[in-house]
Amino acid sequence: MTISTVRYRRYVRDSSTSTRDSTRQRIVDAAARLLQENGPGAVTTRGVAESAGVQAPAIYRLFGDKNGLLDAVAEHVMATYVSTKSEIADNELAENGDPVEDLRTGWRAQIEFGIANPTLFALLSDPGRVPDSPAVREGEAVLAARIRRIARTGRLRVTEQRAVELVHAAGTGAVLTILGTQHDRRDVGLADELFDAVMRHIVVDTPRYPESSAHGAAIALRASISEVDVLSNSERQLLAEWLDRISG
Repeated sequence: MTISTVRYRRYVRDSSTSTRDSTRQRIVDAAARLLQENGPGAVTTRGVAESAGVQAPAIYRLFGDKNGLLDAVAEHVMATYVSTKSEIADNELAENGDPVEDLRTGWRAQIEFGIANPTLFALLSDPGRVPDSPAVREGEAVLAARIRRIARTGRLRVTEQRAVELVHAAGTGAVLTILGTQHDRRDVGLADELFDAVMRHIVVDTPRYPESSAHGAAIALRASISEVDVLSNSERQLLAEWLDRISG
């Protein structure tokens, strides 16, 4: 086999992959657009194929079935949203504002996203698919970073992990409750009240430690442990374990 033959085969293979990726993205974009504009009923194999300018068999070949396509759409939309959310969180960190108010802003954005995308939110809230969703994991990482900012101020009265779990559970519950209410009876103020209730449970107004100084100091130090560069990785892991015990 000559070098030119190898290069040609590589070119054909790369071109095929590029075409496949381009077709896949067109289909996902078309399905996302139909879902946003006309609801889940519009996301049919025929409708998506026509909108994307492809043959219906291409959808089955790339996604398996309609559910596979919806999963891909949910991941795409969520990834785009999380990317924007991550940029906002980075800007908040640079501006060094009130971390609780920044968390409130992120909460409201998440509630609005869920209400505006009910079908996608239901897919992304499915326990069976969440562990396999990179976008969902990235979104959880953004929430964890916001919680860590609060912990570093000494205002967190529970562990970071528990705070993340409480905020996530409350946010998911708020969206599902609002979506399950008739349109003319929906009150998005419910989400704000729920956020305030969670904050009263996990945050104090000023840096103080509700149980003991050791408890609060452990939470604050745990939030900044990655910055303790005088310790080795194994020593930081051991210290983190001790701090988790103290603050747990």
